[in-house]
Amino acid sequence: MSLAVHADQLALAESVAAFAQKTAPPARTRERLSDYSAGAASAESWTALCGQGLHALHLPAIYGGDECGLATLAVAVEELSTALFPGPYLPTVTASALAMAATDAQELLSAFGTGATGSVATGSGLRAARDGHGWVVSGTSDPALGLPGAQRVVVRAAVDDNPETSLWFWFDPGDPATVAPHGTAPAIQLTSAEAVDLTRSLGRVEFAAYRVDPGRVLDGIDPAVARLWTTTLAAAEATGVCRWCLDTTVDYIRVRHQFGRPIGSFQAVQHKAALMLVRADVASAVTWDAARAEHQPAEQQLLAAASVALTALPAAIDQALDCVSLLGGIGFTWEHDAHLYWRRAIALNAAVGGADAAARELGERCLRADRDFTFVTAETLPTLRATVGAVLDEVLALPDDDIPSAGWAPARGASRRARLAAGGLVAPHYPPPYGLAAGPAEQAVIAEEFARRGLTQPELGIGGWVLPTLTEHGDDEQRARFVTDTLLGKIIWCQLFSEPGAGSDLAGLSTAARKVDGGWVITGQKVWNSQAQEADWAVCLARTDAAAPKHAGLTYFLIPMDADGVDVRPLRQVTGIWEFNEVFLDEVFVPGSQVVANPGDGWRIAVTTLSNERLAMGSATFGHGSSALVLRLLESGDHAGTRDDAVRVLGRNAASELSVAALNLRHAVTRMNGTADANSSGHSVRKVWHAIAQRDASRALASILGPRSAVGHPEQPYTFDFLGLPAILFGGGTIEIQLDIIARRVLNLPR
Repeated sequence: MSLAVHADQLALAESVAAFAQKTAPPARTRERLSDYSAGAASAESWTALCGQGLHALHLPAIYGGDECGLATLAVAVEELSTALFPGPYLPTVTASALAMAATDAQELLSAFGTGATGSVATGSGLRAARDGHGWVVSGTSDPALGLPGAQRVVVRAAVDDNPETSLWFWFDPGDPATVAPHGTAPAIQLTSAEAVDLTRSLGRVEFAAYRVDPGRVLDGIDPAVARLWTTTLAAAEATGVCRWCLDTTVDYIRVRHQFGRPIGSFQAVQHKAALMLVRADVASAVTWDAARAEHQPAEQQLLAAASVALTALPAAIDQALDCVSLLGGIGFTWEHDAHLYWRRAIALNAAVGGADAAARELGERCLRADRDFTFVTAETLPTLRATVGAVLDEVLALPDDDIPSAGWAPARGASRRARLAAGGLVAPHYPPPYGLAAGPAEQAVIAEEFARRGLTQPELGIGGWVLPTLTEHGDDEQRARFVTDTLLGKIIWCQLFSEPGAGSDLAGLSTAARKVDGGWVITGQKVWNSQAQEADWAVCLARTDAAAPKHAGLTYFLIPMDADGVDVRPLRQVTGIWEFNEVFLDEVFVPGSQVVANPGDGWRIAVTTLSNERLAMGSATFGHGSSALVLRLLESGDHAGTRDDAVRVLGRNAASELSVAALNLRHAVTRMNGTADANSSGHSVRKVWHAIAQRDASRALASILGPRSAVGHPEQPYTFDFLGLPAILFGGGTIEIQLDIIARRVLNLPR
């Protein structure tokens, strides 16, 4: 998954990748590492880059730019990083973006537009003080990427009398009057540092009572804008690192043999590679989300910047380390390119301040605001808004007479549900006559209209997985019998797939169905059946041909839960709650009309059901370890450790939530743009990450409970949150099962 989400961006990505490979292949870059680390950029490659206009994609047209915005610039940054393009591209476009954010920076923008290289120097050691009508700056900056060799340097210094404000200005390192005015000791001194990233320079700038030229003060730079562009562009480079490491690793483990087999056939290796794909997709989604914040309010920009700093930048380090480890000894040699990407990832993470600082920043931001993931405006699809709004206004006038369930099952509908179903609003993504065939934009508009009126969109529970299966594979009689009544809330469904002996090997089930006059008789045992205690009907997978290969001998049945021989028994979990059941089928007769499609088609049909299950679970509201729970604990003050400890946990857990939401939103947008890959791992990636994120977040929440973690529910919900975690880790296919799917079906690793 790249950062490109529409056709023009995809074309740009392809063009930039080809340019980078032709202009500066890694082998050629290696020959000049000492030059790049000293700040001596290759005139040939930089001139070629400027000739393509890549240095000015984001700049105003008056300065030779394309005014493409942050999202498209990030696509170019990602592709150049994937190719390990050397030199000052990242620090230059970052510096010119900051200049663009100032109210008046014509001279500086003109220089960048004509190809000047740049750098950005910041740090707590830089201080600015008023001196008459001007400014005097003293102190030493943090290490700055691209500083040695930069032709223009943008600087941020804290103002002594107001630490919350900053002075932004720029200087020209090649101007003798600036560096050493009046023939005295230099007021500005540049020093090189040994860079971890060998493909570009690193240095510090020291100011000795430097008097800033008033014409070079950069007024009007919004701190939120500066933080967003600086962090997002660094994250775009990190996503390039993630992609290269994934591709390099997969190519290697497909061909490297040990013990007479490709190492990519070993499950441990497959799972590690699949997790690398998940990590790359998450980093890309979060970076894309940060880039789209360009036109959002300042608070949203700061949330997005902190989130991407905490998620995408550390991910590149982990990705590069996993790449080295899966490459084995060859990956740990100087000759292999892997260490160059690892070095770049480390340098990028350091440049934006590190994950711990980002966790604290995001935690503080989350105390004041929530991230906005809407992608439609109030003007989007006005006709649909009016139509939906009219129906919902009618619904509001009806009594709220739905009957809630006792557990996870959806409510049984009444008058309100009937009106929603008639308007196609129970499942608007379904095709007519059941829904409105609503795509992502339509669904977003409908959700906003529900929220505007304080109405909750109906839930179908497992019916939401079953109905797409029936509409695709069922016959006319089955659709007429079940679909509308399920939408009306008259039918609640459960799923009888899992078995005690089969576990995650669904095709290994032993529940058997034998043919009799008029139908089939089913005998067997099912387990972990959500909603079975309240369900009216079940979808059941049973073996109808014992002699056929295990996937080929299965059939998909529809069974009434009140049929003779159906026995539902509760499974009380470690939490003490009854959420699942085991179901015994003892000579249960099922008419032939309740077989979906044909005998033997069960596995093919079940895949449809399971695909819908994974999509729904990957899109579910974040549960365990939620930021809402951390906020509750933080506000009560009833946590172990300091407030800062709790704020950092809030930041990390919020980052997990935001990354899940970014994955879901990006998937919706690519579908809307027609650029989604139909053969991608999207469903499994979202399921894996949703489970991992909740696992880690729930554990983090438990870590700040201290002695309170010994207190059980209902006196405090926090330990209960942790105890209930396995339901998420098991449901819809474990993390390991999803990793198997990703490794074999997406990465095409050998069996």
